[in-house]
Amino acid sequence: MQRFILSKKNQITLISATLIVVAFISHFGLGNIDISIWSLIIASLLGVAPIVIQAYQALKVKVVSIDVLVTIAVLGAFIIKNYEESAIVTFLFLFGAYLEQRTLNQTRSAIKELTEMAPESALKQMENGEFEEVEVDEVDVGDILLVKTGAKVPVDGTVITGEGHINEASITGESVPVGKTKDSKVYAGTILENGTLQIVADRVGEDTTFGKIIELVEEAQDSKSEAERFIDRFSKYYTPAVLIIAFIVWLVSRDIELAITILVLGCPGALVIGVPVSNVAGIGNGARNGVLLKGSEVIQFFSKVDTMAFDKTGTLTVGNPTVAETEYYGENINEALGYLASVESESDHPLAKAVLEEIGNIELSPVENTDVVKGGGIVATVNGHRIAVGNVKLMEQENVELSEKACSDIKRLEEKGNSLVLTAVDGELKILMGVRDQVRKGVKEVLQKLKALGVKNLVLLSGDNQGTVDLVARELGLTEAHGHMLPEDKSAYIEKLQAQGQIVAFVGDGVNDSPSLALADIGIAMGSGTDVAIETSDVVLMNSDFNRLPHALGLAKATASNMRQNIIIAVGVVIVLLASVFLSDWMNMSIGMLAHEASILVVILNGMRLLRYSLRK
Repeated sequence: MQRFILSKKNQITLISATLIVVAFISHFGLGNIDISIWSLIIASLLGVAPIVIQAYQALKVKVVSIDVLVTIAVLGAFIIKNYEESAIVTFLFLFGAYLEQRTLNQTRSAIKELTEMAPESALKQMENGEFEEVEVDEVDVGDILLVKTGAKVPVDGTVITGEGHINEASITGESVPVGKTKDSKVYAGTILENGTLQIVADRVGEDTTFGKIIELVEEAQDSKSEAERFIDRFSKYYTPAVLIIAFIVWLVSRDIELAITILVLGCPGALVIGVPVSNVAGIGNGARNGVLLKGSEVIQFFSKVDTMAFDKTGTLTVGNPTVAETEYYGENINEALGYLASVESESDHPLAKAVLEEIGNIELSPVENTDVVKGGGIVATVNGHRIAVGNVKLMEQENVELSEKACSDIKRLEEKGNSLVLTAVDGELKILMGVRDQVRKGVKEVLQKLKALGVKNLVLLSGDNQGTVDLVARELGLTEAHGHMLPEDKSAYIEKLQAQGQIVAFVGDGVNDSPSLALADIGIAMGSGTDVAIETSDVVLMNSDFNRLPHALGLAKATASNMRQNIIIAVGVVIVLLASVFLSDWMNMSIGMLAHEASILVVILNGMRLLRYSLRK
């Protein structure tokens, strides 16, 4: 029976809420006191059932939890026939527990999703030299594997033959596919976008980088889920104190009514309500403003953050490489753009898409005599003209003369972290394009607001090369910047910051960010990121609106402050009421209950202020 009742806590909470609404409508709307009273009695009995069970289970292990005090307080309220108090307290107590449990369940589902993304099969070279499909568990270190276009790399390994471009977003978070040739390293879980590779397995199973991601998420979530709720910690002292005071009063005075009065006045009605009201109001404000805060524990930690670490691609940057700058040289530029588009339309190079998007709709011409120059670009014939599209090295091979202005432009674009695409027509430079992942609009202003809100350290952790990372850091005014970081490197650096006593928030959006999101004191995911990143995180910026981050932090600080205010109000009122019972002649049950109900109203109104919170204020 106990297990059945506890399994129906959510349904009981909903029924209790409905009965309370019916009671108030009957009392104030219809004037039917009987229906109102019976609705409150039934709501109290239903609501207190799981609380009584939890109190019993706590007492069995010698823990006097707040469930114990709520149980006794509800019984006391029944004795003095204050059914409204008992019904509201039990409902809000259960509703607060529901919010926390819901968040925990969502977080746990991340591990399952991660596991489902892991490679399941591989093409393994057998003794006869043929490649056969086997389960990834059957692959051993040293085995030779074949990876075809569109397939997942099954293990961490080294390329022995073939060329291609691999999308490593699941590991490094970088959106630009990386070219792979002989002796290049590849990682399990990444996707070969074009080409064919033969690799030798270096690490398999749980030892792969992807396997470590899953392991890191599991470990981080386990440690985080053990955090206690603040109210339970407080009740360790508060609950026994109220019980002892009431018992002593009964022993001394033998006045059971006075003892029950003290117990009822000591009932943590405002205390139990105060934190959930602040929590719900803060979460509600966040939801309306594009921010999902996952529970009161998250809000408490978030409000204390003094260090924020960021992934680069998809977080500080858009995550989609585009042409950032273009320079033209000489005449007949439109004609040259048509030649460039014609050549790039036949290329599968990652930068070709960005170039074609920049040019837009244009008439294409037949391309002949295409020659792919390894590490340089493409040379082809279009309408009788020799077209060279590629990097500076290709231009030198084609004996293309670079003017002083062109050299200056090339140097300037390279210093800004651009990948260069040069186009020459018949040996004459016509077009220079700089392609890079653009910084999100307004990011610099957002980071300045975070500093104003008390974030002392802004750290960039990226799988991209150190040069590009440094450029982004200088542009945005970040405190630190670290490149060439795999998921385990990011996690290790976050642990290092935490060991130094810093409260760390990590902002990211990819599968590769999941361990860091789970390990950080607060994980913040972009809403358009992977489901795993979103589920693992504590805070989600819906619609990937990075501009909402200062509002999220400011709201967390305001909510945490509001929770503290409500706790002080609730405890203060209880202390005053209990003291007045002994130190005044005017305190009685009616006045005490009036003050008690007033304190509940005060903490509710105080919490509701958060619904109107705005960072500008």
